[in-house]
Amino acid sequence: MKVFVIADMEGVAGICRWDQVLAGRPAYEEGRLLYTEELNAAVRGAFAAGATDVVVMDCHGAGGDRAFNSLVPERLDPRADFVVQTRWTEYTGFLEQGCDVALLVGQHAMAGAERGVLSHTVSSTNWHALYFNGVEVGEVGINAALCGTWNCPVALVTGDDVVCAEAAALLGPGLQTLAVKTALGRYSARHHAPARAREELEQAVRAALAAPQDAPVYDPGAPCTITVQLNTADQADPYRGRTDVAVTGPRTIEATADSWWAAWRAVYLSNR
Repeated sequence: MKVFVIADMEGVAGICRWDQVLAGRPAYEEGRLLYTEELNAAVRGAFAAGATDVVVMDCHGAGGDRAFNSLVPERLDPRADFVVQTRWTEYTGFLEQGCDVALLVGQHAMAGAERGVLSHTVSSTNWHALYFNGVEVGEVGINAALCGTWNCPVALVTGDDVVCAEAAALLGPGLQTLAVKTALGRYSARHHAPARAREELEQAVRAALAAPQDAPVYDPGAPCTITVQLNTADQADPYRGRTDVAVTGPRTIEATADSWWAAWRAVYLSNR
């Protein structure tokens, strides 16, 4: 069984401040350790459930040379491979090879979510809201759609209780979730102690991988229109004059294509 662990930092137990997730900030090294140890719990659970190949993909944009490069390699379970990207969602090799199931670990709620710890969608400063064919989604939706492009199911989402509810509403009853903290506000939470959160995560992974064929495969629909509401009107300027993206309002852009992946590449990857 090939298992893809798609990881973010904000949903990890013990993390609820930007200083813990932004490179160069005083608490970033603490955040990296908390992050890596939760990933280790997921890796242990995956191998205990029968995985033969586990790849961890860091999807946290910490900034600078640490963008998508926040886990501590020396602390990672040596049985796993890990991916460092230059741009989020650019690595698809494991999915293309035929990955059996994905686990979304350390996820956070979408922009504007009530209580969601460190909630945002893609950018905490540039993106106000994101829609796939009229359905508002956050980063769980992006990661799930990426997996779904290659027919890979998502078996588990972990993070705070807000993102767990968001994921269940989007992906349906076949999804398993684990809340390692209860959100109290954007910068506050009641956390499970990290050691307990890791034990819970390892067990949740084992349970989720017991029947990966029952996990949901997310398809936003085809053709697919991706709509982004930006925070300010000037943020639409880089998209003006492009043939693959339309500026449909003072701070709204859209791309429509035959598939989600083609629309997403137009909106996100081709503008980086």
